[in-house]
Amino acid sequence: MAKKPDGKNTSGRGQRDLKVKVKTARGRKLSSTRWLQRQLNDPYVKRAQAEGYRGRAAFKIMEIDDKYRFLVPGARVVDLGCAPGGWLQVAVPRINALGEKSGKAVGRIIGVDLQEVEPLAGAQVYQLDFMEDGADAQVKAWLGSAADVVMSDMAASSSGHKQTDHLRIMALCETAAYFSFDVLAPGGTFVAKVLAGGAEGELQKVLKQNFAKVAHFKPPASRSDSSEKFVVASGFRG
Repeated sequence: MAKKPDGKNTSGRGQRDLKVKVKTARGRKLSSTRWLQRQLNDPYVKRAQAEGYRGRAAFKIMEIDDKYRFLVPGARVVDLGCAPGGWLQVAVPRINALGEKSGKAVGRIIGVDLQEVEPLAGAQVYQLDFMEDGADAQVKAWLGSAADVVMSDMAASSSGHKQTDHLRIMALCETAAYFSFDVLAPGGTFVAKVLAGGAEGELQKVLKQNFAKVAHFKPPASRSDSSEKFVVASGFRG
């Protein structure tokens, strides 16, 4: 994010970032123009570009992990729906996947997605539908053991209908949760995106049955006008 100016602002010039305005182009919907303008003026988008991350979502997992500390050296991690790879970029150095932190345990991370993802040093990325039969066994085979962390920033394709989209993302999150029950080691952590809106009751119940602690967190990197938040379930009972 842009740094605050040092000293007092006496002139007012050069101290404020000018907002980029996007003209409505022929054939482009007003909603698309608004989205593009928001992207161009989003400080997290600009920061991601400046710091080499594949998307602004990288800062969400940074902020979640800064609070809950599950991406530790030596951790074995599965990232569901990992495209474009921003969460992988954050996790690799934190779990010491490249072994760069001398004297620290070396972690391992597997990323899976329906689409092909650009390779990333320190991570193993595979095209896989985690809902397929046997996907859990395949992931554990790639990982070499059970996982310490299963994380997901997945969202279902938008239908344009708010209630339908809410139910879709909650169903996706529930499916990811049940997948985590099959691949997590005792004591493990499950992190996933959910939407506020009243359909979380069943998921909350299931997570509380399987984890010692269940918390919800909206990282600062989540847009203020978004209903997204993240569930962090720790202490998997196994």
